Amino acid sequence: MSEPRILLVEDDPSIRMMLQKVLNKEGFHMVDSAETQRRALELCQTYTYDFILLDVMLPDGDGFSICRQIRHLTSATIFFVSAKDTDFDKLSGFAIGGDDYITKPFNPLEIVARIRARIARHSPVVQQEKRRFTYQRFTIDEREGTLTVLGERVQCPALVFQLVLFFCKHPNQVFHKEQLYEHVWEDPLSFDAHTVTVHIRRVREKIEADPSRPTYIETVRGLGYRFVPDQEPS
Repeated sequence: MSEPRILLVEDDPSIRMMLQKVLNKEGFHMVDSAETQRRALELCQTYTYDFILLDVMLPDGDGFSICRQIRHLTSATIFFVSAKDTDFDKLSGFAIGGDDYITKPFNPLEIVARIRARIARHSPVVQQEKRRFTYQRFTIDEREGTLTVLGERVQCPALVFQLVLFFCKHPNQVFHKEQLYEHVWEDPLSFDAHTVTVHIRRVREKIEADPSRPTYIETVRGLGYRFVPDQEPS
């Protein structure tokens, strides 16, 4: 990945300026900012972002509602940033398209570390093994970063994309939730079973004909989940 473009959506000027200053100091210079939902949507329609730091409480609405609109415009990695720290709030953020959830107060260097960790996944070493997997209902292309379902490209949050890709690379293998978190989120110390459950549901909503009766992502009772391909990938 070349230098990423980052959007800060935060109405508190002190937090916004602090984040921008730290990001710039750490080598991220393509950083835009917005104080409102309206401005954030205008910027997303104008520029292509790699990361979006999205405050949940904004003067013209909440970050959860704007996230749904942003997902129609970009597949950027979205970090929710909020003082709300209940499990319900976090799961709501993941369910509507967020990739990570950071609670206030926070250390800005933690955000820098999370951005760098995601960039590392797209390093040249990883690029050498990228593949394209085609099945009856969907195609996922690791090099292009696209998911196509029944011939139509669909917007896909970064972690949902990585989870589908991981399953396609390991067909017919059973993985319990902690293993999936370790391999896909790459942060075993912060393991959250509910987060995995939410993302499994989102994967099924993307690729299954009937998410309530999945044929690709099977639940193996008491063990975890298994990807069952309907044909050898082309």
